[in-house]
Amino acid sequence: MSNTVYHFGGSAAHDDPRQGDKSVTGGKGANLAEMASIGLPVPPGFTITTDQCLEYLAGDKTFDASLRASVAEAVAHIEKSVGKSFGDAADPLLVSVRSGAAISMPGMMDTVLNLGLNDETVKGLAKTSGDDRFAWDSYRRFVQMYSDVVLGVDHGLFEEALEITKEDNGFYADTELSADDWRTLVAEFKSIVDKELGQPFPQDPQAQLWGAIGAVFDSWDTDRAKVYRRLNDIPRDMGTAVNVQAMVFGNMGDTSATGVAFTRDPATGNRAYYGEYLINAQGEDVVAGIRTPQYLTKAARDAAGAKPLSMEEAMPDAYGELAHVFDLLEAHYRDMQDIEFTVERGKLWMLQTRSGKRTAKAALKMAVDMVGEGLIGEEEAVRRVDPMALDQLLHPTLDPDAERNVLTTGLPASPGAAAGKIVLDADTAEQWSQRGDKVILVRVETSPEDIHGMHAAQGILTARGGMTSHAAVVARGMGRPCVSGASGVTIDRKTRVLRIGDTELKEGDEITLDGANGQVMLGIVPTVKPELAGDFGTLMVWADKLRRMKVRTNAETPDDCRMARQFGAEGIGLCRTEHMFFDANRISAVRQMILAEDEAGRRKALEVLLPEQRADFTGIFEVMTGLPCTIRLLDPPLHEFLPTQDADFEDLADATGLGVDHLKRRADELHEFNPMLGHRGCRLGITYPEIYEMQARAIFEAVCAVQKSSGEAPLPEIMIPLVATKRELELLKSLIDRVAEEVFAEQGARVEYLVGTMIELPRAALMAGEIAEEGAFFSFGTNDLTQTTLGVSRDDSARFLAPYVDKGIFPRDPFVSLDVDGVGQLVELAAERGRATRPDIKLGICGEHGGDPASIAFCEKVGLDYVSASPYRVPIARLAAAQAALKG
Repeated sequence: MSNTVYHFGGSAAHDDPRQGDKSVTGGKGANLAEMASIGLPVPPGFTITTDQCLEYLAGDKTFDASLRASVAEAVAHIEKSVGKSFGDAADPLLVSVRSGAAISMPGMMDTVLNLGLNDETVKGLAKTSGDDRFAWDSYRRFVQMYSDVVLGVDHGLFEEALEITKEDNGFYADTELSADDWRTLVAEFKSIVDKELGQPFPQDPQAQLWGAIGAVFDSWDTDRAKVYRRLNDIPRDMGTAVNVQAMVFGNMGDTSATGVAFTRDPATGNRAYYGEYLINAQGEDVVAGIRTPQYLTKAARDAAGAKPLSMEEAMPDAYGELAHVFDLLEAHYRDMQDIEFTVERGKLWMLQTRSGKRTAKAALKMAVDMVGEGLIGEEEAVRRVDPMALDQLLHPTLDPDAERNVLTTGLPASPGAAAGKIVLDADTAEQWSQRGDKVILVRVETSPEDIHGMHAAQGILTARGGMTSHAAVVARGMGRPCVSGASGVTIDRKTRVLRIGDTELKEGDEITLDGANGQVMLGIVPTVKPELAGDFGTLMVWADKLRRMKVRTNAETPDDCRMARQFGAEGIGLCRTEHMFFDANRISAVRQMILAEDEAGRRKALEVLLPEQRADFTGIFEVMTGLPCTIRLLDPPLHEFLPTQDADFEDLADATGLGVDHLKRRADELHEFNPMLGHRGCRLGITYPEIYEMQARAIFEAVCAVQKSSGEAPLPEIMIPLVATKRELELLKSLIDRVAEEVFAEQGARVEYLVGTMIELPRAALMAGEIAEEGAFFSFGTNDLTQTTLGVSRDDSARFLAPYVDKGIFPRDPFVSLDVDGVGQLVELAAERGRATRPDIKLGICGEHGGDPASIAFCEKVGLDYVSASPYRVPIARLAAAQAALKG
């Protein structure tokens, strides 16, 4: 073996630790070698490392002599193991060429099967197999797949030719075609290639092999792979390995089959074998959803009321051996496995194993069950659940008492409820979603090119495909509800009409999917909130025992606070008071305050707002009694509150007695060219101190009232936004302290409180040592800190950030996951300088990054005291904080 090519199976030795390193040989290659080493039936093959992929893509996309020599040696290893020669017309060795990244990317990269077939070797395959039909079926598959993947010929042209042949002969299934039919189609397929490319289909097996290797490397940078990596935070610089493996055939008649299986149910987590298989088929038939397969077990077939025999019934010996392998692999890897297998004339072969994609509900159940089974410990269970997957559990499900107009029922491929407008292609799904529509992507079957539309959709419906098809696997990984194999669905692409039985629906009509039972319903069915208990509660208890950081919530209403506390929030990390000002009942007073000509006019309007603000804080504090509550004083530029429509100016004129022209003139005077860097945050408190006075009074009056009524007060942490200097904080802290003393004297009571600031400007981070002389806490506002550090507007950057991520300029969107190298330096520096001045300073983060697991890991590294996230992200943050502590 060289350091660029590793052998597995047959007589290959596996003594190089790099062979099991997924960053070197990819997940598929590492697991194939591992399965072979523990004695499982793995067809022999070899893996070309991920480094070669990156070199290939970075260079001129050619292969050097040393790699070619290593591959030739590896091919000889396969030949020796199986007793066949690559390119031998009499008894040809055929191989598959597959991708294999370190992190599983189902269906995103390319595969070529049956490679090595040509006009001569197909005859040898027919003779040695004794089955002309099988040989020519394999050849037509190879021509179609190679032409699509390597040569770039539209696969639809081949599908159309195949469908015409079936129609002409009155056939329904591919399996009805004879050897002569396939021989005729091979000629037609090659003619299509010649016509489209102006050159014949390649006949040299060596040229075929290197073409396929290059195509797999190239598929690492396809649009669909880029989208998948961006959605799943997979770095581009990982690259993919290439696995070349001796072919075994599931399409050699009724004693052969292919299938995909999971050692546990990936939708529910139940401990039951789960999967599908097809007799006389190849693996792509299952995963691509081209044919709807049969169930693996008799129990699953009975539960579904399906007629075709399960594998357990039709192939009991092979099934028994497979069941033994399931148990062995799960015990070996200590996790649920996603397995691809082939049965060739009764003999079982293992083609892949990997940790299976699963729903959040299943992930929780498996983790908790495996602890109970003694397979893993509590810490491993906490590590194993993806925090972002919990988002799937926090969304509504269909109301069981609601009326349902069920149009058809398919396979429940990915659980959850989804409703929206029908769209029939991925681009439309993305466009409609961006304009604010909720959509359901409906396809005959999905392909990897649909990844962006699947992400944009609320749910996915397919007419073909099974529970392990591309649509099902990707939907489960994304947390999207999916109903697959709904055979009652037909799609007219020309008229863009969907027909389900007698019902005709246009694109844009609304349907609802129930991914739990496979139902497709007309219209929008009402939903109910989820209950978070059982396995969820158990895992959260384990996580809370392990994490160091506290988890708070970003909330401005009592309802949000109650929701956050149900999700385990330990206080408020950010209460944005400006959200209260937008209330329809008080916006007029806010506008009067802003447009007033002098302090007297502002104070008059603020008197109207004071009881409203006090009621706001009272409602929040009643829910958060005994917990810290960080209240940010008014932050946004004043123009955000001003009217823009003539009707609104007229209403304001009626309320104030001032003319419309006068009000418009005042609004023009307040106009700013760059308001996000203008008169906002603490600058408002410095120039209009009466605003912050009113807010401080409302806070202290509310907290005193709650303490009096409940006997316990929250801890208000009053946060001054957009501070750049110590003097700003000094002035405004003095104002707040003065108001506090006034209120305490009036109420005859005192409460504990803190005054601090939000670190959201680079200067504030650099001067944190000085600022900490006045501030008792820092909360990092990483939304604005990212904007001001990068010089990038969060509101306007969407059009160029995706290409930046694709090209590796940023590893991921810096507004989604913290820019650790740049913005992170400022956070770390501010924390160090703040603590140097005030060792007991409280440090937290309250931007959107507070709910992002990667950013939370950084917060743990820096030693922040807490993170704060939106209510629905609190469980995500709790789990991510525990995982960060374990990595510690």
